[in-house]
Parts: sequence; C-alpha cells; structure tokens
Amino acid sequence: MKKLLLTLCAFALIISCSTSRQIEKAVNTGNYDVAMSNAINKLRTNKNTKRKAQFTIMLQEAYHKANQRDLENIKFLKTTNNPEDLIKIYDLYVNVDNRQERVKPLLPLYVDGREVSFSMKNYANDIANAIDKASSHMYNNAVALLNSNSNNKLDYRLAYDQLNEIESINPNYKDVRQLTEVAYQKGVDFVLVEMTNDTQKVIPTQLETDLLNFSTYGLNNLWAVYHNNADNKVTYDYKMQVNLREINISPEQVQERQIIKEKEIKDGKKLLLDDQGNKVKDSLGNAIEVDNLKTIRCEYYEFKQFKAAQVTGNVEYYDLNTKQLADAFPVSSEFVFEHIYANANGDRRALENSLLAFLDRRAVPFPTEEQMIYDSGENLKAQIKTIVNSYVMR
Repeated sequence: MKKLLLTLCAFALIISCSTSRQIEKAVNTGNYDVAMSNAINKLRTNKNTKRKAQFTIMLQEAYHKANQRDLENIKFLKTTNNPEDLIKIYDLYVNVDNRQERVKPLLPLYVDGREVSFSMKNYANDIANAIDKASSHMYNNAVALLNSNSNNKLDYRLAYDQLNEIESINPNYKDVRQLTEVAYQKGVDFVLVEMTNDTQKVIPTQLETDLLNFSTYGLNNLWAVYHNNADNKVTYDYKMQVNLREINISPEQVQERQIIKEKEIKDGKKLLLDDQGNKVKDSLGNAIEVDNLKTIRCEYYEFKQFKAAQVTGNVEYYDLNTKQLADAFPVSSEFVFEHIYANANGDRRALENSLLAFLDRRAVPFPTEEQMIYDSGENLKAQIKTIVNSYVMR
C-alpha cells in the first residue's frame, strides 16, 4: 500500500511539473490566455495549498501581461482615430473584461499567507461607448453601401456582414434587422436552372424532377438561390444549364461459364488391407479400419446477366448580364446491372461455399431502359451538388 501511494505521488508530481512547464512556455511566447486557462484549471481545487502557489504566480503574470498588452493596443488605436478600428477596440475591451470575470471566482488567492493582487476595473462604460461608436460607424457604412448606385453585389454583401456584426454586439440597433434583409436581397445571386436533353432518348420525368429539385441538395451557399421554375418577380443573374449530351445503354447480355469440380470425401469405413489383400491387424489382433475415401463430381453452370448505362453531359453557367458563358463542368455517370445465378448437376458437396449461394437464385427480368437511365441519375445528382456547392459566381 505504501509503495502504491509513493507511486501515485510521484505520478502527480510529474503531471504537475509538466503543466507548469506548459504554462511557463505559453507566458514566454505571449500566449497569455492559454496560460491563464491552464493555470485556472489547476487552481479549481485546493487553490491555496503550497504546491499550487506556482500556478497562482503564473496566473497573476499571464493576467497582468495580457491586460497590459490589450490596454496598450486600445490606447494606440484611439490615437490613430481610424473608424475602422472601432470594432477592434470593442473586442479588446471585451477581452480584458472577460479575463476579470474568469479570475473573480478564484479570488482571493494566497501565496505564503499573503493575498495575491489582481487589478480590477469596471469596463462597462468603456464597452458601452465602444459598442455605440462601432455600431454607428458600421451602420453609416452599411447604409451608404446600400444607397449606392453601383449595383455591386459585393458591396451589398459587405453591408450585410457589417449589419450582422452590429446585431451581434448591439442587438436590435435602429433598423438593422430590416436593412439586413434588404442587403441580403440585393447581394444574393438568383440562378435559373434549366435542363436540355440532346440524347435522343426519353429522360424519365422523375429523374428530371430529382435533378432540378435543389431543395434536396443541402446547399450551403448563402449568396446563391436556385430556381427551377422562373419567377416573374425575380431578376435572374445567372442561368445554370444542365445539358445531357449522350446516353449509352448496352444490350442485354447473359454470360455463361461451366466449371467441373471434383473432391475427395469420407464415405464410411473400410478394412485396411496389405499388398496381398489380407486384413491388417493391430497388436491385439483386431482388424484395422480406415476412412473410405471417394471422389465426388459436380458440373456447375453459372449465368451472369449484365446491362450497363452511361450518361454524359455538362453543367454550364451563363452570366445573364453579359450574355456570356461563365463556366462549364463535365458530368458523367454510369450504372451497371449485374445478376448471377447458377444450377448444377452432380454432387453439390464438391462445390466451394462461394458458389453454393448462386444455386438458390434464378434469372430476373432485365431493368427497362427508363430504369437504367434513372439509376444512372443518382450519381449525376451527387456531381451536380458538388458543382453547385463549390462554384463561386463572383
């Protein structure tokens, strides 16, 4: 028991030393908030014991240096008088205030019986002023962008981002929520989707519906809205043309093969005879019996039904403002129907297990041409989804 306690103490000491080195390294490299997090974790229990003193000292150092750095940055940014820095000033004040709130639950902290000092200040007014100034500046910027006559969607998207930033720091400021919707509607690209069939084959109605049903694609592009039915109230920026160029369907094929299998199996017992045909006996005079082996044979006939379909085409994006082709991507999909069945003559015990499963099968009807085309479309849909999710129009 004593040995176990010594081992546990040694292990705890190693862990403690490792953590202190990590905190020290974080402080020395300027990662003050990381150092604070590690020190706070160590001080959650038994915070004022002698072995925790090093973590208290490190926490004080990281806290002081982090706040000093942020407050000096705030002072510098205020002197530059650059409105673009107002949100940075707000973020820095929030950082300082958050550090205070993280340390407060641990206070008071002691080292050698003396309370360790952590400077505290109420930054509520500073944060409120920073919020007000940053909100006012970003609001004026966003309104100016929305009222510009440039019709530049990237400007409207910038306005949208600034309005969202205001909402995150100053909820329900002025008419920000209404303007955010205006900015989105101005900044979004509307895309009309159409399909062209140049394959000289009939495309299943369900396949066309599935390919153009963008609500099932799980799109993650904020700035693109796809319509497969034109809305007269919408001015479209792009047209996405899904062109099916060629569909190849192979003939229905049945491939055959014959395999003859032979195998030796046990078939009861027989007397062991010598070269003269006499019974061989053991030391007690009893006749010796051995396995009677016989060769079995099976003729295996396998049939493989095969049919394949391939659909090729491309996806084209047209800029409806310039009437020019903006981009094109090839798409290709293949579906293979394959069914194996078999029958056998002879002793089936001669066959491997991998062949036996096919003996329970029978021929099945080949899928229709329409079904083959539809099944090919599943992979086609996945390719179109990849294109839509990755394509950046502007």
